[in-house]
Amino acid sequence: MPLTSNSRVYLLTLVAYLGAFIFGYDTGVAGGVLQMRGFRQDFDLLSKSSSDLVNITSHVVSILQGGCFFGALLAAPLSEKIGRKGALLVVSIVFLVGASVQVAGTGKLSYFYSGRFLSGLGVGAMSMLGPTYVAEVAPKEVRGRITGLFQVCLTIGIAISYWIVYGVNVHFPSSTVQWRIPIGFQITPVGVMFFLLFFCRESPRWLARHNQEERSLTNLAWFRKLPIDHPSIGEEFTEILATVKEEREGRGALHECFRKGHLIRFGIAFSMFTLQQWSGQNSIGYYAPEVFTSIGIGGTNTTLFASGIYGLVKIIATTIFLSVGIEQIGRKKSLIFGAFFMGVFFFILGALFNTHQPDPKASHASSASIAMAVMIYLYVIPYCFSWGPVPWVYCSEIFSNNLRSYGVAWAAATQWLWNFVVSYVTPMLEAKLAKGGVFFFFASINIISCIYAFFLPETRGLALEEMDLLFGAVTVESRRRDRLVVHHELTGERYIVPRDNYKGRTVSVAMRDVRVRHSEPDPGESLEMGRDGSSENDMDGKSLGISRSEIYLNEASVEKHKVWTIPE
Repeated sequence: MPLTSNSRVYLLTLVAYLGAFIFGYDTGVAGGVLQMRGFRQDFDLLSKSSSDLVNITSHVVSILQGGCFFGALLAAPLSEKIGRKGALLVVSIVFLVGASVQVAGTGKLSYFYSGRFLSGLGVGAMSMLGPTYVAEVAPKEVRGRITGLFQVCLTIGIAISYWIVYGVNVHFPSSTVQWRIPIGFQITPVGVMFFLLFFCRESPRWLARHNQEERSLTNLAWFRKLPIDHPSIGEEFTEILATVKEEREGRGALHECFRKGHLIRFGIAFSMFTLQQWSGQNSIGYYAPEVFTSIGIGGTNTTLFASGIYGLVKIIATTIFLSVGIEQIGRKKSLIFGAFFMGVFFFILGALFNTHQPDPKASHASSASIAMAVMIYLYVIPYCFSWGPVPWVYCSEIFSNNLRSYGVAWAAATQWLWNFVVSYVTPMLEAKLAKGGVFFFFASINIISCIYAFFLPETRGLALEEMDLLFGAVTVESRRRDRLVVHHELTGERYIVPRDNYKGRTVSVAMRDVRVRHSEPDPGESLEMGRDGSSENDMDGKSLGISRSEIYLNEASVEKHKVWTIPE
């Protein structure tokens, strides 16, 4: 499929994932800003003890995650009420207010904290809304690649934060401008996203679920760059309406998230993001300058430069994986092999640290310190090939259409909950687990993740509507029946299951039920069927009502007719 056929989906992705960019930017910028002398001067931190600075650092970094946690949860009902696009517009405003408060505040950390929390509400909501919005418009053939761009935008945001911090640290030493530039920059991408969202179209799946079928079909055809009457549009739209029908019949209501086939998906989302957050990447991402200092890469500018290189490695690795890996290798294998190599590199890093502890007074980095830096760079490559992008892809696609916003909100909230915990305890872990212990800790978790991934089902190449079948929430029989019913409603065409498949019984697939006739019709008799499934010249024979799940409808054996024809 040529790239141009999905150009509108890619454009929407770039707009919606400016939220992912700011997610990454805020992740990377905090650690660097807190080291700036200009920031410490403005907030009277120069006289603080090292223990006080550790606590303040944990508060400044972690309070954003607290806001993100609540923002992710609140975004689900908001997006269900006003749509994916409308919700993104609202949370963009919330973020812009919070960012403005951060830039304007001076002297009191309470202003900075409040701005961080408001920005966190916006970032958390964007982290849920972006993948949901994009997954619902992306075609199944390239959904993994398109949805996975979330991680590319995130890593670009992290890298740019490192380089901006490095730049202002070099060119604006010890001034109030030094920290206001990196903090104020975050207003730009969100402002651009807010403006461009007015030119985007709403999710077809959200529209279909909210009784706007005509707009849903129009938007679906627009995203696919195909005419409304194209066969592939009709097939995809039929699948969408079949899931809507199931929801309205009670098989997809919110309370059913605790029933068979749904609860396991919420469990997967929670466990997957728990393991992702404890993989060690966040600890390095938030505190990259401190981590590089701890392994013997000394000097403020040197550590910031090393952090910038780390960010570039992530961008390149993630882009390569999404271009040639995720649709070819699949989700499951990526997670298995990625976690294995992440664990291996962290074990090596821990062993090097334990046997060649850096000298904090050394003027130059030792060969062992350089080797440890290389291990960090090597570790992040399999991370970008697996546990970085794949959880966002996987969790945005496994939920049914009516539960997707709640499922992705649950996943994002889990991510932000552990993000908060990990960012808060990392300075303490580094202090308590000395001599490389913290790297052994994260390496062990990655090996556990490797084993965990063996038990996940593969979702590559499946339509979003097929996820209910994969996890057993609906049966193949009921889904096929619903597709036939929806096709009938859209086209007016009728279907019959040949009588010889049921040993002499004629089976009529009705709009509301299934009936079995025991009386024999005259040869060649045709029955015109009404929209409710009733016969206009019903026979006097016995009719027996049965449940719709008792007959298996093999789609390949169904003959299509304008009238229901009983074969001789």
